[in-house]
Amino acid sequence: MSFIDLFAWIVLIVLVVSTVAILIFLAMLPGAIARRRNHPSAEAVNVAGWVTLFLGFALWPIALVWAYVDVPRPNTAHSAEAHPIEAGQP
Repeated sequence: MSFIDLFAWIVLIVLVVSTVAILIFLAMLPGAIARRRNHPSAEAVNVAGWVTLFLGFALWPIALVWAYVDVPRPNTAHSAEAHPIEAGQP
């Protein structure tokens, strides 16, 4: 085995390992963004990111946008104060 053959194998191994690492990073990215932004559906975004790994990243942009979408949470603590008529207060 010559030096060129050995170098070719090393380059091939580095390319395969780096491709796998990039694919794993991209699959984890929507879930990590959603958790960092305290998204109410962070676990679902995480699963969507991993599922797109098996679908060839066809739906990956949707999972990434979903990670950035802010869903307003209902404010139950102040709902009676904000709407006194609906809460039955005069």
